[in-house]
Amino acid sequence: MSEATSTRSAQSRRVRESTWRDAVLANGSVVSIALFFLIVSVIFSVATDAFLTSPNLLNILRQSAPLLIVAAAMTFVITTGGIDLSVGSVLALVATLSATLLQLGLPWPLVIPAMLALGALLGAVQGYFVAYEGIPAFIVTLAGLSVIRGVALLITGGYSIPIEPGSPFTVLGRAWLLGVPAPALIALAILAIAYIAFNETPFGRYVTGIGANAEAVRRAGVNTRLTTLFVYVISAAAAALAGIIIAARLGSGSSNAGQGFELEVIAAVVLGGTSLFGGRGTIVGTVLGALTVAVIGNGLILAHLSPFLTPIVTGTIILIAIWLNFRLFPGAVRSR
Repeated sequence: MSEATSTRSAQSRRVRESTWRDAVLANGSVVSIALFFLIVSVIFSVATDAFLTSPNLLNILRQSAPLLIVAAAMTFVITTGGIDLSVGSVLALVATLSATLLQLGLPWPLVIPAMLALGALLGAVQGYFVAYEGIPAFIVTLAGLSVIRGVALLITGGYSIPIEPGSPFTVLGRAWLLGVPAPALIALAILAIAYIAFNETPFGRYVTGIGANAEAVRRAGVNTRLTTLFVYVISAAAAALAGIIIAARLGSGSSNAGQGFELEVIAAVVLGGTSLFGGRGTIVGTVLGALTVAVIGNGLILAHLSPFLTPIVTGTIILIAIWLNFRLFPGAVRSR
């Protein structure tokens, strides 16, 4: 082999190694949450006999569907550098109103689009104050959390509103298709749409750009305010869909539904590798993060440990995720 050929071979090898390292670094957050998910699953598989059974795995998919749906939407919000703390309250209000409207005799095919429209409207109102009035998203959605939950409590008086067991509405939460729960299939469809929108469309690039450098994106001719408003519409509409699914699965609407749900959603998103400071997000990571949160909650119950450990673990996950953001991406933190 000539010296020139040997040099080219060495250069080609270095390029391949560099490309591989770059790929690992670029997807490091997804790889790390995948490993963490695998470790958690193995631990609960060893600690409990029921974890790996088919009924339990299907139950995890069914129960995690609302979390997966809202976490996918929250990925867009957090990637812009925002936050939506009102998703649990929107979920509760929609579940409550769905049951109320069904009791009043409104046909279920009208209830579903009406509730989705209500969620979108709530998101638009909050998004307006964030995007056009410049109020921090944390403040706006914290107020939304309180007001929307209060409306739900006012409607119900704190009681659950039952849904007629024979209503076709319950199919959304209880039906099975080809051995898979309907909520899981709905979540899968939403995740596919979210992945395409985030990775393959100009809107997804605008969302990432706004989180990284909103002024640069604005100067490029993008309506950053409208884009920001729209991500809150998506988030609240997703929370509304989650509320519909939960009401259909439980057969009732309760103003206490979704308590702490926003904490689980945010934990799933940041654990999956989306930066709380914006400019970096991943739908695949969010899916793994949501499944990890769901598996932890399920595994703690199967291990006969206190269910009150779940919020402790979830809060710890968020703290660790924030710490990693500071340690791994100090430049992004200092720029905000």
